Amino acid sequence: MELLTYLIDLFLHLDRHLVELIQQYGPWIYLILFLVIFAETGLVVTPFLPGDSLLFVAGTLAAAGGMDVGLLIVLLCIAAILGDSVNYAIGKHAGERLVRHGRLIRPEHVARTHAFFDKYGGKTIVIARFVPIVRTFAPFVAGIGKMTYGRFLFFNVTGGILWVVSLTLAGYYFGNLPIVKDNLSLVIIGIIVASIMPAVIEYLRHRREAARARTGS
Repeated sequence: MELLTYLIDLFLHLDRHLVELIQQYGPWIYLILFLVIFAETGLVVTPFLPGDSLLFVAGTLAAAGGMDVGLLIVLLCIAAILGDSVNYAIGKHAGERLVRHGRLIRPEHVARTHAFFDKYGGKTIVIARFVPIVRTFAPFVAGIGKMTYGRFLFFNVTGGILWVVSLTLAGYYFGNLPIVKDNLSLVIIGIIVASIMPAVIEYLRHRREAARARTGS
C-alpha cells in the first residue's frame, strides 16, 4: 500500500519530485533520468516507471533553466534505444522461459503486445513507444519472436528518437505557458490518460471480439 501511495504521488507531482532531485543532485540529475528511462524501456519488470510524463516535465524544467535541453534529449534518446536493445536481447535469449516460469511478468501484458504485433507488424516498436506497458513489452516480444536485430534496430532508433524528442520538446515549449504551469498536475494526468487510451481501446476491442466468438454471433 505504501508503494502504491508513493507511485501515485510520484506520477501526480512529478514536477515537484524532479525539482527536488535537481536541487539535491545537480548535474547527476542527467544520470538519474537516463537510468529511469533505460529501466522503463529496458527492464521488462519495471513498466510502472514514469515515461511520457517524465519526458514532458523534464522538458518543462529544462525550459526554466534547470537542465540543458540539448544534452537532455541526446542522453535520453540513447537511454531509450539502449533500453529497448537490452529488452530485445532478454526476450530473444530468455523470453519464453521467463513467461513460462516467471511470476513478475504478467501473461496478459505479453498477449496484449502480441496483438499489437499482429496488427502493426514491425511498426509496433515505433507505435509502442507512445503506449505505456506495451512500450516495455514490445522489444521483449520482438526478441521472443526472433525478429532480426537489424530490422528491430531500425524501428528502435526511429521510435526512440521520435518519442524522446516530441515529448521533451512539448514540455520545453509548452510546459511553462501560464495555463499549463498552473495546472501541471492535471496536464500530467491528461498525458497518462492519453497514453494508456490506445491500450484500453485495444483491450476492450479484444474482449468484445472474444465475447462474440463465444456467443457465435
